[in-house]
Amino acid sequence: MLSPERMAKLAHRLLSPEMKDRLHNFHFEDAGHGYDAFGMHPSAIHLGIGLFSWIYESYFRVISKGADKIPAHGSAILAANHSGNLPIDAMMLWNDVLRQTHPPRVARGIADHFVPALPFIGTLFSRGGMVGGSAGNVRSLLNQGELLMIFPEGVPGIIKPWEQRYQLQTFRVGHAQMAIQHGCPIVPVGIIGAEEQLPSLFSSKRLGKIFGIEAVPIPLVPVPLPVRYRIYYGEPIPVQERYNPSQADDPLILKEVAEEVKAAVHVLIQKGLSDRTGVFQ
Repeated sequence: MLSPERMAKLAHRLLSPEMKDRLHNFHFEDAGHGYDAFGMHPSAIHLGIGLFSWIYESYFRVISKGADKIPAHGSAILAANHSGNLPIDAMMLWNDVLRQTHPPRVARGIADHFVPALPFIGTLFSRGGMVGGSAGNVRSLLNQGELLMIFPEGVPGIIKPWEQRYQLQTFRVGHAQMAIQHGCPIVPVGIIGAEEQLPSLFSSKRLGKIFGIEAVPIPLVPVPLPVRYRIYYGEPIPVQERYNPSQADDPLILKEVAEEVKAAVHVLIQKGLSDRTGVFQ
């Protein structure tokens, strides 16, 4: 793992002067030793943007619409569809939020339990702002006014078969519960393109057992295809205006909110699909 100093030097070479200026003042809670309480470091944020610039701008050629709907300050939850066999959609959304928000905000990815435990990858992701998906972690971040990035479908979203592409899986209710408890809005996000980036031959349940998940998809191609990404943000769902924290444990309310978020994401996906004229365009 590169030291913060080496990451900063490499980022300096990769970033344009305009991007350096843009990233100068993103929100960061220093815990007193250069990192935040969850291991995020500014140099890793800079390096992540630098490393993914070509992929974001030239390979996937991301089209972003509606990022002005993301609150400029305070806690909020981005709830997006998940697909593509690998979490490249999360990487593109992370990049898009930093590029499109004013002032720039880091979308703190909330990962399934097995991700932080992955050698090297878990540490790398935490340096870029990812945290494990425990209730305590989410609570701490929202109390600090952070912007969270959650994929309510979880693993089932990324391992679903080709014939089910753009068919949303069941939305878990954790994002709804946390939004109600902490009085913050949920911003629905539709990601188009990731479904076609890495077609799979099949999913291996045997490999899934190793990682503690349902299955691991086996890709048909060795590298992701240069599909065109579209990331659409919807109007924030103001759960903080409809419910009080005492209702965060009501299963009917949680299901209702999760279904509303799912429906909003579905509308954004359909809009994105209707806007494009081809997978690569």
